[in-house]
Amino acid sequence: MEKRLRLPKSRRLTRDSEFRRVRTEGKTMRGDMLTIGFLHNAEPNATARAGFITPKRVGGAVVRNRTRRRLREIFRKHQHKVRGGIWIVIIASTRAARQTFGALEDEWLRLARRASIFGT
Repeated sequence: MEKRLRLPKSRRLTRDSEFRRVRTEGKTMRGDMLTIGFLHNAEPNATARAGFITPKRVGGAVVRNRTRRRLREIFRKHQHKVRGGIWIVIIASTRAARQTFGALEDEWLRLARRASIFGT
């Protein structure tokens, strides 16, 4: 039986100052549907943390929340691959709301590999 992976609030970026730090000190990878901002060793020897942004141009509240839930689920599924101490901010584009879960997941995995955020 597979171990249940959770994504508690402690594994998420929640403060504006954390999002700002990733933006100013980190690097960015852009894709067709997603943009990933990441900061290596924000907290050495800690678990990876992620934040999710869905701008209003993505759609109404229902669409934005659905997109955000999908992004959280993608990160939750692959969190065991991500190196510790990395802060990640995943930003959805307007195209992300119209895509399937599989297409979003493929895009995220491709960008994460390019950003070298996966451990060995």
